Amino acid sequence: MNLIARIKQHFQDSAQTKLDASELLAAPIAQAIEAMVGCLLNNGKILACGNGGSAADAQHLAAELVGRFEAERHELAAIALTTDTSIMTAIGNDYGFKMVFAKQVRALGQPGDVLVAISTSGNSPNVIEAINAAHENELRVVALTGKDGGAIGEMLCDSDVHICVPAERTARIQETHLLAIHCLCDGIDGLLMGVEE
Repeated sequence: MNLIARIKQHFQDSAQTKLDASELLAAPIAQAIEAMVGCLLNNGKILACGNGGSAADAQHLAAELVGRFEAERHELAAIALTTDTSIMTAIGNDYGFKMVFAKQVRALGQPGDVLVAISTSGNSPNVIEAINAAHENELRVVALTGKDGGAIGEMLCDSDVHICVPAERTARIQETHLLAIHCLCDGIDGLLMGVEE
């Protein structure tokens, strides 16, 4: 195996996936930024969930919003629903893993809040249940998916935003999700702070 060539191929594939996605995803990312800023300006909060690498992305997003992205600013209300092991294990034990996010959305989500639902396949049962709970509680959904969007792509409402990475490989989808999250953070900061450049 030629490790150098293999590594270079990963870099090239990742870069190409992002370039291919830029035209398709710029508009929905901008819509998501506007939805999230509107939520925050109305004293709402951002809830985020996902599994595995997508759980890490949910936590990354919340950390950037509560802490900061690149510029100093006041804290923004965001909660990753993937971090409280007592809640997750209690719900998982008593109600099944499918409900670990939905019950948190029902407990914490208020009308006007935004749920950022992350699933590379678009078919994660617990993320689907979280979206159902969000719709029941009048939260707007920003869904980050890949491939063809899966079941999540089909269940979104007109007021929701779908950021679907046009790729098949999970690694490429996750890498593009991270870039989209950074775009969300940058756009939120830009709108809130009036940054032009």
